[in-house]
Amino acid sequence: MSYDKVKQAEKITIGTKQTTKMVELGKAAEVFVAKDADPRVTAKIVSLCKKMGVQVTYVDSMKQLGKACGIEVGAAMAAAVNE
Repeated sequence: MSYDKVKQAEKITIGTKQTTKMVELGKAAEVFVAKDADPRVTAKIVSLCKKMGVQVTYVDSMKQLGKACGIEVGAAMAAAVNE
């Protein structure tokens, strides 16, 4: 699934604040959002991505997304970054 894309990304930002920052700066190539994350948290980034033309990919779980990012805790979202 999409977790492989997360693992293969050269640079990745994890978490709501960092992901939002990268999308706003136009550096995010793709944003991964966990389906089981709180919609109040994810709704803003999804609409921002639509506005900025960034592809949003939904993944099944925060736990798996965190694991794919190489962290021990769950992640609501992450972004593959173009530098």
